[in-house]
Formats: sequence, structure tokens, C-alpha cells
Amino acid sequence: MLTVTSVNVNGLRAAAKKGFLPWLAATGADVLCLQEVRAEPEQLPAAVREPEGWHVTHAPAAAKGRAGVSLYTRREPDRVRIGFGSAEFDGSGRYVEADLPGVTVASLYLPSGEVGTERQDEKVRFMDEFLGYLKELRERAAADGREVLVCGDWNIAHREADLRNWRANRKNSGFLPEERAWLDRVLDPADGGYVDVVRALHPDTEGPYSWWSYRGRAFDNDAGWRIDLHAATPGLAATAVKGYVERAATHDERWSDHAPVTVVYDR
Repeated sequence: MLTVTSVNVNGLRAAAKKGFLPWLAATGADVLCLQEVRAEPEQLPAAVREPEGWHVTHAPAAAKGRAGVSLYTRREPDRVRIGFGSAEFDGSGRYVEADLPGVTVASLYLPSGEVGTERQDEKVRFMDEFLGYLKELRERAAADGREVLVCGDWNIAHREADLRNWRANRKNSGFLPEERAWLDRVLDPADGGYVDVVRALHPDTEGPYSWWSYRGRAFDNDAGWRIDLHAATPGLAATAVKGYVERAATHDERWSDHAPVTVVYDR
């Protein structure tokens, strides 16, 4: 079995003060993909930076206090790569991958965007470059007899079932037609060639949502978005036996505005 959990921690130092450490101590995951770490490794408490029993790779952003991704693995990776060969984005703390036996696992934090601003232009540039890399990675792994799993905050809700208030968000970043069309390509067997694992396990479900705004009563009303995805090559996706969101019992027990998304693969 391979259990992989992905979560946007919304600032790892803050999450560590709110309950991340007890959660980390209790998790049965073999691999943990974190996004929006927002800290240099030396700024993190030792129990978070290099917890006992884990091999950790941190990929902070050059811009202090922004983005940042990390990978925690129970066994030492055979190889680690930070970035995906992009002159613009490799220093932005948005991608890290590790080779484990038979599988490459990556943590992704795709830009969030904002319509009508440079942030949306940045998101589009990232998507354009990253799709090419996803295909290259899939082809390279296949040649080596490996599978690929890219987990993280993709910052796009793919279908109407992936966010509660989809009608009100049709012109907002995260649910724009062009963003959803890009995910169509990522998940097209003849193009990107990846599978949305949790959706494949829950084909007729609203959600399960993984992000809820801190504004209003979004969490209590389950007015969320499903933007934290496990995107796997078909061979690995076919081995998924269980996928679920580790939703906190109450609003006050949350240590991030995202919840961990966990999938168990029977490999």
C-alpha cells in the first residue's frame, strides 16, 4: 500500500501552532505533499522542518513569505528535483518532485490568479509551461517503467460538482472556462494523460470539497471548492482503493483553510 496525503497548509508556521503537529504525528501517510509553506526551512521549528521518521525536501520561494512547497517521505527518495525547468517559475516555490520505487510523486502549488490582473497572466503562463512538462514527465516515467502522481493545490475547480456556488463564480479565477479547458487537457487520455483520482473514486458526488473560505460560514455550510487534486498516470490511478478529505470536525479545529486530501494506492 502507498498512502499519499496532500494539503495546502496556508503558512506552515501558523499551522504548526494550530494543530498540524498532532496531525503529523498521527498520520499514516507514506508521502506528504505540502503547499503554501511560506517559510524558509530555517524559520521552521525543528519538529516541522525535519520531523523524526521523515525525509524532507523544502522548496521555498525566492519571494519571502510566499508560496513554497515541501515533500515528506517515509523512505529516502532516489532523486529529488525542485522546479520543472522553467526560467520564470523554478524559483517560485511551486513544484518539487521525488522518485520513489516505481513512482514519481510531486507537490504542486499552481498560482491562484485574479481576473484582470498580472496574477492571472502569471497563472496562464504557468499553465502553458506546466502542461508541456506534465506530458514530458509522463512519457519519461513510462519509458522507465514508472508511474507519476502530481498532488497539490491546482487552484482550479474542474466541474460544477467541484464547487458549491459555481453559478456565482463563472467569471472568477479558479472556475474560468479557459482554466477548466486546460484541466480538460491535463485529464484527456490523448493529451495530458492524467487521471483525477478522487473524482474517479467518487464520480457522482458533489465535492468532496477541500477548501473553504474563512469568510462567513463557508465551512459550516460546506460551501467549498475541490481544488486540491491527486493527478496520476492511469496505471497508478487504477490501483487507488480509497480517497477522502480529512475534514475537521469543527471550524475551530481547522489548522488551515484547506483540508488534507488522502488517497490509498494498492500497489
